Amino acid sequence: MEEKELLPHLFRTEYRKLVAVLCYLFGIEHVEVAEDIASDTFLAAAETWAIKGVPENPAAWLYTVAKNRTKNYLKRNTVFEQKVASDIRYSSDKEAEIDIDMSPKNITDSQLAMIFAVCNPLIPAESQVALALNLLCGFGVQEIADAFLLNKEVVYKRIQRAKEKLKEGRISITQPSVPEIGERLETVLTTIYLLYSEGYYSISQNTTLRKELCAEAMRLNFLLIDNELTDRPEASALLSLMCFHSSRFEARTNRNGEMVLYEDQDESLWNRELIERGTYYLSRASTGEKLSRYHLEAGIAYWHTHKEDSHEKWTHILDLYNHLLAIEYSPIAALNRIYALAKVSGKEAAIGEAEHLNLTNNHFYYSLLGNLYAGIDDTQATTHYETAIKLAHSESDKAILFRNIARLQDNAG
Repeated sequence: MEEKELLPHLFRTEYRKLVAVLCYLFGIEHVEVAEDIASDTFLAAAETWAIKGVPENPAAWLYTVAKNRTKNYLKRNTVFEQKVASDIRYSSDKEAEIDIDMSPKNITDSQLAMIFAVCNPLIPAESQVALALNLLCGFGVQEIADAFLLNKEVVYKRIQRAKEKLKEGRISITQPSVPEIGERLETVLTTIYLLYSEGYYSISQNTTLRKELCAEAMRLNFLLIDNELTDRPEASALLSLMCFHSSRFEARTNRNGEMVLYEDQDESLWNRELIERGTYYLSRASTGEKLSRYHLEAGIAYWHTHKEDSHEKWTHILDLYNHLLAIEYSPIAALNRIYALAKVSGKEAAIGEAEHLNLTNNHFYYSLLGNLYAGIDDTQATTHYETAIKLAHSESDKAILFRNIARLQDNAG
């Protein structure tokens, strides 16, 4: 890696670790102190490395500087020392120098504790995702705004409100107990799922950023699996789901950045290694008695890694959607089930159930109706496609709908 690329790369991978360790040390009420020390460490790296060159072990250099800056902060900040230092996690003797533990185990423990602190029910879901991206993944406010297609100020306010909620709730950053894991794991998994979805389904054209969002969600999920207390079947199921989806990432868009529908994707672009990993984690998820939404969605995604348009495949997918809607209804899952129903029982059988959903404010609903009516009543199909275009937000979705209308016109001609 070239020197000009090294520091941004390290900022992405190490900044979050420094913040996690220091928050684990100080407490969430001093998150700004942790962020300032981490930022100062990277500023020192930029200045020093420009003059003296990159050290042999850049990450170790960052940890050493962060330790020294933390110790200096504790020494010069009397108020901090009086109010906080006596209770700091590693302090057992007031006369002893506080140790800042940058061992791999403590970094992992710190990040896991931070996940459970950030994914707190006190914080609204959209703010949890923004704060997770900021504190747990090292994304800047502008990057998050770009990913969500939001104003920078909106994202900044979300993050600040989330931090204030954690402070007001006096949320501690500790290793979660078994009862806490039972109570909070679902919230943690939901936040990771939303984070991944923001990358995978985002209408942002920044493909690199979207891939990074997905990678960060998978990294956080792996931290759960890597700890014996949080290594639950539903965590493996979610990672399996993300592996299956990520395996088709390269095939989902063409050279112009336009969305490529599943049936038109080039199977040779699918990542077979990720499909194998997904299958492995789905197998790991099969233990235990709880059947979560992630198990069912991972099962659906598994069948989508089989490109052949077989009756067996769609029968399995339809059955999985039936189970999914029974345990957790969502309009998108209901629409996707109708598509599977059409594959199993034919378009005529699916049209009635689709119209019964009556999701009149959703462009996917009208797009589905257009697909179902195509070949049966092309005039009606065109009308539904045109309605979908009016409701669609992304240019990519609109482009697909225009192509569908053009295809109907070509068939009519």
